Amino acid sequence: MRVAISLFIFLLTGSANAAGFDADFADLYEKHSRSVVTVYTRSISLQGNKPHQTQGVGSGVLIEEDQILTAAHVVDGAHTIEVLFTDGVRINADVVTSLDSSDIALLKLRRGHPDPTVAVLADSDQTRIGSEVFIIGSPFGISQTLSVGHLSGRMDRGVLRDGTPIEFLQTDTAINTGNSGGPMFNTKGEVIGIVSFILTKSGGFDGIGFATSSNTAKEALLTSSGVLAGFEGIMLNERMASALNFPGPGLLVQRVVDDSSIGRAGLKAGNIPAQIAGQSMLLGGDLILEINGLVCRTPHDFQLVKASTLALEEEESYAITVYRNGEVMNLITGNAANLAFTAIR
Repeated sequence: MRVAISLFIFLLTGSANAAGFDADFADLYEKHSRSVVTVYTRSISLQGNKPHQTQGVGSGVLIEEDQILTAAHVVDGAHTIEVLFTDGVRINADVVTSLDSSDIALLKLRRGHPDPTVAVLADSDQTRIGSEVFIIGSPFGISQTLSVGHLSGRMDRGVLRDGTPIEFLQTDTAINTGNSGGPMFNTKGEVIGIVSFILTKSGGFDGIGFATSSNTAKEALLTSSGVLAGFEGIMLNERMASALNFPGPGLLVQRVVDDSSIGRAGLKAGNIPAQIAGQSMLLGGDLILEINGLVCRTPHDFQLVKASTLALEEEESYAITVYRNGEVMNLITGNAANLAFTAIR
């Protein structure tokens, strides 16, 4: 009799827990799905002498009344962008910023939604591996589709932008074509990532997908400022630096914004596309060795560099030690940025 009662209690509580689990995500979906949009793009190219139109579909999330976060590859090359909301409202949008390295783009709506539901960007560092997450998007163009899984890992590709490592969140949550640019939520309903890509052998989802972390998105698109703003680089370890005949490890500059403090100092961007150890990069740019005497050999080093420069104003001077054309030299920024760089050894 006790066994029967115990079994009955187990079945009863087990069913309640299962129902609670389903109800949690049902409530989360109902509350936050209205912030998720479908992004339609049209691109025009010439094939011979005839124009050819290509259409694309992805996802996005409303983070301000007139701003959408999505993936850079969703909108790259698009001539027109149209955003579809859950209530059927369609609004055209324009690209404000698109960053290939972090696969993140910021769109501005040409007019605001009359009744917007705005998502909250979380501190992605606070979500632990193993935590439950969910994704809402438009796989294969089927809008407002929910998938549930876990944060299964974290990955960076050794790429830094404005001194901040670009981080991708790994997940077993189902991701397919059309999910790109859509939000990954934590169980509080906060956005912790923007869906980017999958690793696959079959051509479809094989259980490993990645989203650009919300902290990367915020740093790159929304809060990037200060003396280190304006460039992107790839960390080269000892092995890669030796293979490229560099004097040591450092940060290989990829792109530079000319109208920035670091750009006005004369930092040189890469211009030769290459594949090294399976990683795409641009060669021909400066290799940053030190900033204000602090070495730049690892992402951790660069975080220390960034912390040390946070107190600097844009007009203050500081030195960037680079390797260029077989020489190690200093570039001077800030008030002394008009001074020519000088070789130091």
